[in-house]
Parts: sequence; structure tokens; C-alpha cells
Amino acid sequence: MQGIQALRCFSLALAGVGTCTLAAAQAWPEKPIRIVVPFPPGGGTDIIARETSQRVAKATGWVFVIDNRPGAGGNLGVDAVAKAPADGYTLVIGQTSNLAINPTLYPKLPYDPQKDLAPVVLLAHAPLVMVASMATPYKTLADVVKTAKAKPGQLNFASPGNGTVAHLTGELFQRAADIKMQHVPYKGAAAAMTDVLSGQVDVYMSSVPTLLGQVKQGKVRALAVTSAKRVDDLPDVPTIAESGYKGFDARSWFGLLAPAATPKPVIARLNAEFNKALQLPELNRRLQDEGAEPAGGTPEQFTALIRDDMPRWGRVVQESNIKVE
Repeated sequence: MQGIQALRCFSLALAGVGTCTLAAAQAWPEKPIRIVVPFPPGGGTDIIARETSQRVAKATGWVFVIDNRPGAGGNLGVDAVAKAPADGYTLVIGQTSNLAINPTLYPKLPYDPQKDLAPVVLLAHAPLVMVASMATPYKTLADVVKTAKAKPGQLNFASPGNGTVAHLTGELFQRAADIKMQHVPYKGAAAAMTDVLSGQVDVYMSSVPTLLGQVKQGKVRALAVTSAKRVDDLPDVPTIAESGYKGFDARSWFGLLAPAATPKPVIARLNAEFNKALQLPELNRRLQDEGAEPAGGTPEQFTALIRDDMPRWGRVVQESNIKVE
């Protein structure tokens, strides 16, 4: 196969094409494609990576290998791909935290999301939901705001950790409502949920997939979702925007990226196949079951999303004086 590739490159050189990029892209993929997930197995990022790549593999015959590389808020896995060969065989699932928040949160981030990575396609959005412990009297978002205004800094709200999308979304809401709550960061969603269920935490902000089961079982009370529109799995739960805070829209997003110098024809093929998969009803249902909204679109649209969200979340980090532990 390498000999055939060399002949293609030689032919292109004779034809006046200076590189064998075109031939390489036409032959790609000739081996398994590795997708790095910068978080542990079983989480939302991991599920989205596996579900989408499985549909693409079924349609194309390509082979994908999921490589979970957690650590440093997702930075380790993203950095590994940023420094990997730009041949289309190493990709990463990036999301809001490691692409839009961490550049400000970490003073010495080892990669630049805008220079070291090439966006391929936005895969999904995932709204968050604010819930109240059943031990509290809070039945609506207005109840929380009323108490927080009457007792500034006394009502506590938990998140899965400092600098997470949930934490920053809570900070955004406090600014929108002109209130002050006491943030209680946890090391992960499971630890936070234990204290919410026991009544030690008043209000908790996390992703819909994390809290959906507890809400439906009546173990916590859903007050509002953070997306611009209601969530299909929680049709009776209002948005923050319709609760009196017009324009409020905060969601986590997940997308596929490659090393920066990956050939554009390879990026285009990946984009086309993942977009096709995102149109499949069964994949849509699977993602929605996890509380995610299928996305799609062009590499340029994904690039613009990262570019626009970095200063937005960066301001929240700076103005809230958030520090990593």
C-alpha cells in the first residue's frame, strides 16, 4: 500500500502538484482512526463519542478506536491530539470546558484551541438544569431568587467542580438575577448528588443527563433548564429565559477536532459522514435519551462557536475570580 501511495505522490509531482496531500486524502483512511475522549468512560462526552462514531463506522466501514485519556479538566487528552501527527488518524472530542473555559481558567494551558486544533463538526449541545433539594421549600426559580435577595450569600448552590460549565452557568445566573449564592464545588457529580439528596445542599446545577433520573423519580425538584428552549425529556420545566431572564442561554457543547494541519479533504470527509450520522433518527433518539441535542454543521460554524464562546466564558472566569484547585 505504501508503494501505491508513493506512485500517487510521484504522479502528482510530475503533474505539477507540489505535495502528495491530495493522494493521501483520497487513500484515507487506510487504518483505524483513534478518537481521544479526554474524560473517563461512561460520561456524557464518552457516550457522544461512541454513539456517533459507531453510526459512522456502520455506514462507511471505517474503524474507530475510542481512547479515554482523562486528567487536568480534559487538558491532557486535548493536548495529546494537538501534538499528534496531522494525518487524520487521531481526533479528539472537545467540549465547552477544555476549549472555551480552560484557556482562561488555566494560566499555562499547553495548547491553543484556535491555533493547534482544526474543528471538524459540532456533534451535540447539552443543556443544564437547576434543581432544588426536596428538603427545601423552593418550588420555582422565583422562590430561589427571593430567598437569595433576602439572605445574600446564605443560600448555597452546588456544582460538579470549580470552573465547570455548571459552575460558570450558576455564576451567569447570579449576575442575571442580581443575587449572591454560596458556591459549593464538588469533585464530580456523584459526590454532589449525595449531599443534594440528603438536604445538605439547597440548589444544584448540573447537566440534564446527570439529573434526569433523579428528577423523574421525584428525588429532586427541577426548577429551570439553562437552554433557550425547553428540554423534550423535561417538558414541564421552564427555561431560565422564560422565567424572567430574557436571552439567557447556557449549554455545554461537544465536537470533533483534529490536529491543526490535518488535510482539508480529510476534514471535509469526516464532516460529511458525521453530519449524515447526526441525521439518523436512531442516533437522534439515543442522544436525546442522554439529554443531548444533536447538532451538526460545517467546520467553519464550529470554529466560530469556539471563537465566540472563549471570551464569553473567559469573562465569567475573570469576573468571578475563579481559581483551579
